[in-house]
Amino acid sequence: MIVLRRKGLAPVLLLTLLAGCTATEPAASRSAPATPPPATTAGAAPTEQYQVKTRELGLNRDGNRPLPVTIWYPDTSTGRFPVIVFSHGLTGLPTDYRRLLADWAEAGFVVAAPTYPNTNKKAAQVNALDVVNQPADASYVLTQVLALDAKAGDKLNGRLDTENVAAAGHSAGGITTVGMFTVYRDQRLDAGIVLAGSALGMGTAFRGPDAPLLFVHGDADAVVSYASGKAAYDKVPWPKAMLTMVDGDHGRTLLRAGNPAYEVLAGATTNFWRWTLYGDPAAKTRLAQDAEQGGLATLDDNL
Repeated sequence: MIVLRRKGLAPVLLLTLLAGCTATEPAASRSAPATPPPATTAGAAPTEQYQVKTRELGLNRDGNRPLPVTIWYPDTSTGRFPVIVFSHGLTGLPTDYRRLLADWAEAGFVVAAPTYPNTNKKAAQVNALDVVNQPADASYVLTQVLALDAKAGDKLNGRLDTENVAAAGHSAGGITTVGMFTVYRDQRLDAGIVLAGSALGMGTAFRGPDAPLLFVHGDADAVVSYASGKAAYDKVPWPKAMLTMVDGDHGRTLLRAGNPAYEVLAGATTNFWRWTLYGDPAAKTRLAQDAEQGGLATLDDNL
């Protein structure tokens, strides 16, 4: 279990920046098919829009960190799909992000979103400082979910592309995601998305193999400052892009389906996943096009 030991972490500052960061939108034997069909041809993401199902997975790291996980996945019996672990914000729940996570699943991704024990809205006592323990939680969840690909009789048996995995998160979950690429680097991660997050408590010593990162941040964010997100982005040594939402807040409107800004975010993030996890070059071009819609965002593109 990771302990709180980062000297650079200022508890009062962390509590202040993360207050109210939630969004309001609503060992197994392998028995996979001998030759599992691919989700699509190499270098091209699926073109169809899948029906989506959800399931719950009860996990507990080290016996004292309960981590119930909600999984959104394509409802199909064929294909292998990349896996994304998603981290919610402080006083949030995975279901607050259900529209975005379902959009990703519809496009051909499996999204696993844990409820963290001490930062969710139903916790007996919310503790913002526990964010430093969440990168290890997320890596544990990723390990357990990827194992389902080889679990006999499981709905996801033979359906997971265990070689293409990523992490994403909003606010405190964005900080969690940064930690998975810095001080608590998970070497399996191929890409990441940081929504209204920063490097607070995690540092900017990005390490390990190159992993493209997309930062999304509103320039009017009053909870986690745009400057702090940009500072983390500037330190990324790999292919990267920053989608700046013009007059964008911390997520209350940004992450609500039906809002024009949401459509920009959903399109850009989905195409980022298509490019990084399926190797689809056309999706990279569409990402830049998404950023131009309606003058709602700008894109610093270093991908």
